[in-house]
This record gives sequence, C-alpha cells and structure tokens, in this order.
Amino acid sequence: MSKQKIIICKELEEDLKTVISSHKFDKLFILTDNHTSRHCLPLTKNIDFIHKASEITIGVEDTNKNLDTLAYVWSELSQRGATRHSLLINLGGGMVTDLGGFAAATFKRGIQFINIPTTLLSMVDAAVGGKTGINFNGLKNEIGAFAPASEVIIDSEFLKTLDYENIMSGYAEMLKHGLISNYDNWKELIQFDFSKDIDYKSLQTLIGKSVGIKENVVEQDPFEKGIRKSLNLGHTVGHAFESYSLRGKNHSLHGYAVAWGLVCELYLSHIRVGFPSDRLRQTVTFVKEHYGKLGFTCKDYETLYELMTHDKKNESANSVNFTLLSDVGEIKINQIVSKQEIFESLDFYSETMG
Repeated sequence: MSKQKIIICKELEEDLKTVISSHKFDKLFILTDNHTSRHCLPLTKNIDFIHKASEITIGVEDTNKNLDTLAYVWSELSQRGATRHSLLINLGGGMVTDLGGFAAATFKRGIQFINIPTTLLSMVDAAVGGKTGINFNGLKNEIGAFAPASEVIIDSEFLKTLDYENIMSGYAEMLKHGLISNYDNWKELIQFDFSKDIDYKSLQTLIGKSVGIKENVVEQDPFEKGIRKSLNLGHTVGHAFESYSLRGKNHSLHGYAVAWGLVCELYLSHIRVGFPSDRLRQTVTFVKEHYGKLGFTCKDYETLYELMTHDKKNESANSVNFTLLSDVGEIKINQIVSKQEIFESLDFYSETMG
C-alpha cells in the first residue's frame, strides 16, 4: 500500500493549491456533507481550483455511511462525467473520508483522491492510514478496502467549526495513540486543559504528534497483520457500545464509544497483562470527567457481547480478540479474552463511571 503524504498546514490556501497542482486530472470533484458544505467549504473560497470543482453533497450523520449513500456518490460521479483520470477531494469528517475514499477506490476501479479532514476525529484517525468503508447490516465499517489518499491536508482552523462534543470525540483517538506510544505523550494528553477556551495552536501540535504515531504504525504494518492491531485499542468494546447506541434514540459519537471502550479494555489489560493500576485510574478519571457514561444494564451484556463477536479482528466466530497493554506503550496484540472476563469489564465500567 502506498504511503500517504501528511501535510500539517501553515497556510491552507497555499498548501491546497500546491497539492492540487501536483496532480494531473481531467475533472475535479469535491465531496462534502451538509455541514461542511455550509461551514468548511467557504474557507477555501479563494482557491480557483475549488471554484471549478463539481460538488457532491451527502447527509451529515454516521447513519448515512451506508450502501445507498455510496451508490449515490457513484451515480453522481458517473452522471457528471468522471473518468479514471478524475480527482476527488473529500472535505469532511470521518464519515465523508471513509465513504468518499471507498467510492474513489471502487469507481472505475480506482480514482485518485485527497482527504481534507474537518473534524478532530478524522484528522487523527479516519482520514489517515488508508482504511475506507461503510457500515452494513448494523455493523460499523463492515464493508471496505485499504486505499490511502494521495495526500491528507490537516488544518486546525476547521476545528473552530466544531462543538465541544465533536472535539472530544476526536480527542479519544488521540488518547488511544498516547496509550500505545509513550508515557510523556499520554501524560500530556490527559493534562490538556479543556476548562477554558481551547488553545488550537497547542492542539495542532498534539495532532501532529498523534498523526505521526498512527503513520508510524501503519508504515510498519499497512494491512493490519501485526502491530497495526494496536490501533484497535478501545475499539472492540467501543464499536459494540457504538452499535448498541445506534439501536436506540441516543446515538453516541464514535470517539465517546472509544473512550468508554478504553475503560473496559484497560481494565482487561490490568487483570490479564498487568497494566498499572495508577495509570488505569488516571485514564478512567479523565474519561469520566470528559465523556459521561453510556447507559446500559447487566441485561444488555449478552447483546454487547454478541456485537463484539462480529469484530473483524476475531480469529473465529466463537472468540473475541483484543489489543491490550501491559503498560503505556507496551502492546500485547491477539489477546483472546473470555466471555466472563468481558462481563467483568462491563461491571468495572458500570461501577467506576458512576
């Protein structure tokens, strides 16, 4: 898999002009959602290339990351004359970059595309690393492909269009990156001050570090055969929480589900491979203070477990495969955890999150 070029912006207009100019293409398309079309696209208003681009707009919610929306994007590309030599820009959050990347990877057997993530979650996770896909049959990212964007352009200026909840959703992935990397990064992340106006300059510095951690892991293991599984920390339980929430009225943001998943999976790390209790406590405290709690009872444990059995990392239908940590930065992949232990982690979550 080819390596993406990550660009941490100093000047969005100049950087984007340079990137687009480096491509040879017959037609330029830009995929937005209803939110980014209104709030983010205007930030590129002085770029001639963007004025000439054909805009395709889709719905905002993650529930739109489905086969119908994918077919709509394919249809729009086809009807507007896209060819194998066209260029697609995905301007949006993880839903747009996931679905847009998959549309680009499959249309005419693949066209070139650029990701411009506009949410913190997409900057540090969805838009980088080359994973694309859609949700299917009520399961997160069930259908997809490895297909890296040629460039990913990251500018914290877009984050000023987000509310607090969407900032924190992305920050959960950064916290995960800190946990799988080193003590200093993890400590810096749990000490970042969200109690007053966000320091976007400092946040962009942390974003750069976070993206660097993910890119380093992806470069070592582009197709998730080994160490890339470390990026799944928090996601086995987290995806189950997210899918569970989608069945009810209160849909949880992806990063919130990951943060809650980290609570359970760090507990499993503690009992299985000795993750230090003080670092478990500090991380749980941070999650509790910033993410609230997903409501469920012990009656829902079987449903949550069933959702975990569908995780793509599992080696068989009857086991659940986790990435665990023996300490910050000490990664233990392919850890098969029993159903009883998973239920214990859900008990721990309920007891500690209040």
